[in-house]
Amino acid sequence: MHFDLLAFYGGPDQVMTVTSGIASIIGFLLIFWHKLVNAFFKLFGRTPKPSDASAPQDTTKTSS
Repeated sequence: MHFDLLAFYGGPDQVMTVTSGIASIIGFLLIFWHKLVNAFFKLFGRTPKPSDASAPQDTTKTSS
């Protein structure tokens, strides 16, 4: 019998704590996702999308 692989066994008591921690981190990121994305774009800047540059511009001015 190979007992070497027994060291890699992860029972429910080990796996549930790890997955719970991962789920907590992902949940926290999802709550503040919009703020994280905005901070990223403020730090690194945003380049215009090609579809934005080719969009027709409305040059007619209306007075109100």
